[in-house]
Amino acid sequence: MTDFNRRRFIRNSTLTGLGLGILSGLRPLMAVGKPATDTVIRIGIIGLDTTHAIAFTKAFNNATPVAGLEGMRVVAAFPQASLDIALNQQRLPNFTEQVKNMGVEIVDSIDSLLSKVDVVLLESNDGRPHLNQALPVLKAGKKIFIDKPLAASLVDGMRIFEAAQKYNAPVFSASSLRFMESAQQAGVQQVLGKVLGADTYSPAALEKTHPDLFWYGIHGVETLYTVMGTGCESVTRFNTPDMDVVVGKWKDERIGTFRGTRKGPDDFGGRVFGEKGNMPLGPFKGYEPLLQQIAIFFRTGVAPVQPAETLEILAFMEAAEESKRKKGAPVLLADIYKKAYKKLK
Repeated sequence: MTDFNRRRFIRNSTLTGLGLGILSGLRPLMAVGKPATDTVIRIGIIGLDTTHAIAFTKAFNNATPVAGLEGMRVVAAFPQASLDIALNQQRLPNFTEQVKNMGVEIVDSIDSLLSKVDVVLLESNDGRPHLNQALPVLKAGKKIFIDKPLAASLVDGMRIFEAAQKYNAPVFSASSLRFMESAQQAGVQQVLGKVLGADTYSPAALEKTHPDLFWYGIHGVETLYTVMGTGCESVTRFNTPDMDVVVGKWKDERIGTFRGTRKGPDDFGGRVFGEKGNMPLGPFKGYEPLLQQIAIFFRTGVAPVQPAETLEILAFMEAAEESKRKKGAPVLLADIYKKAYKKLK
């Protein structure tokens, strides 16, 4: 990032309250080189400690894949899991064996993986190593989908997009909940006209190694952003051992809320309030819509979600963490961006 863009970041943080000036100088993350051909696109996976790695491999390697996934195949995987997350360590051997049984070569390093593949799915369940795992992929100029969360901190997310810009390597990150049909109808297709507000909910299990919402609550937060868009100015969090309610105030006076549950059924959904009426969000029907978007991204290099929105989701969750520390006091996203910027120096 140039000194000019760093100064512009501070100025925009102060004036807009969004702190997104860090992205103002970025070019669109688009692929370069030859257009897609009949050649199979070889997919590599980093991280086999999540059920997503199994489900995604099954979908891409299916003899009769769903529409849009044709001509792509997972061919290699690097099985990695964090030592301090017991569940991930327990999952790794079985998940590795399942992927291997689907005809995927298991390799012993990211460098080895990169020599065998065209594009990468970063599926590690832990967001903390995502920056270090993604950097070799970006330096190699390969397209990469980074599963939720993009990173376990806003500053690491910023560094990922800076590296993507430096090496002209396209990055896409999202929760599968973003591509629920109802969320797309309300947020992208605007079937209700302007969205005036929204309430979303999802499970929000906690993991001691991560800021609370980064581990699982991100699903409901991303649903909220899918329909509300960017522009949140402040966040207030109400927290109990079994529940979180996070209230975001947008710069145009709209209000969006996220409810994270730790008791009762694991369910995803919400409600959108629009100019032309209201509608429910959900149900979540599976990964296919996300995988179709990933396939388009792998062919074109054009991500369906802008870096600014992905980073604001991280800032929203960090603001919620700060509000919890402050006993439910409102926290400005501009302050969260300023703190992250200082760490970038």
